[in-house]
Amino acid sequence: MIDRTIEVERMEHVISVFGSFDQNLRLIETELNVKILDRDNLIHITGEAENVMLAEKTINGLLELAARGENIDAQNVRYILKLVQDGREGEIQKLAGDVICITAKGKPIKPKTIGQREYCEAIANNTVTLGIGPAGTGKTYLAVAAAVAAFRAEKVNRIILTRPAVEAGERLGFLPGDLQSKVDPYLRPLYDALFDMLGPDTYQKYLERGNIEVAPLAYMRGRTLDDSFIILDEAQNTSREQMKMFLTRIGFGSKVVITGDITQIDLPEDKVSGLKVAMKVLEGIDDIAICTLTGADVVRHRLVQKIIEAYEGYEKRHPAKKETREPVKSGAARRRNTGRRRNA
Repeated sequence: MIDRTIEVERMEHVISVFGSFDQNLRLIETELNVKILDRDNLIHITGEAENVMLAEKTINGLLELAARGENIDAQNVRYILKLVQDGREGEIQKLAGDVICITAKGKPIKPKTIGQREYCEAIANNTVTLGIGPAGTGKTYLAVAAAVAAFRAEKVNRIILTRPAVEAGERLGFLPGDLQSKVDPYLRPLYDALFDMLGPDTYQKYLERGNIEVAPLAYMRGRTLDDSFIILDEAQNTSREQMKMFLTRIGFGSKVVITGDITQIDLPEDKVSGLKVAMKVLEGIDDIAICTLTGADVVRHRLVQKIIEAYEGYEKRHPAKKETREPVKSGAARRRNTGRRRNA
């Protein structure tokens, strides 16, 4: 057992790091099996040598973020703990990212992980960015935030959001209403992100003016999209032909973000995902970035990260097997087989 001491210059940073009712402090103690006390601008850490060292690096990293004005919550603490345990504490300073966009309610949107920061930087520095990763990594939300920021800065004249109209493993059947009503369920995640950034009234105003367009991917054929910020969501459900069609819509002054999760492909088994093909075809091309987010970048409820890790482990142990189906025989072949059985 050893004891280490961290001297703190400003107590407000300690209050921010420890959290409400010291909940962040309790989390560090539980994860690393140490005891932490603060007295007279000093933080005392007691425990096994290795665990104390990890706790010291974690607290120093959190204090650095607090000094830069970052809000500290349980999610930050868990993420920094993971970085420290992986020996990547030198990357903690990258977490203090710039604000991408301010929502309609005044909330600043920032990347919360290193993977998200690299993703946002790729969007800013490239014409085409592919964001590939599991659910909850902020692929679509951050892309919409970047689109709204570019629109507000008058870097683009309109925002175009699109996705393929493919059901997630189930059949919805016929939907009532006009064409817009029929495609709305497929585009709902994009509406939600836009409502959050702009507010419903502002969104409706820009929609009526034609500054915002939300449409299924089939509507993109035959168009040239100039001065636009275009987001293709759920791209894992595009065919190879659809992806090629979409990529060739890019006009002058436009920026494109393509998001998808290659572990959630809802296409028939005999169809190849256009996103998978694009990742191979576009690799190494100048002004095109391919960003891969992982379970460590999940910013939803912490159980989402555990669920993703559990599924990844299960799929490694039980790789999916393709169903073998008997070829469908023609009517003539069936009649010949029936005749043989009768003669027998």
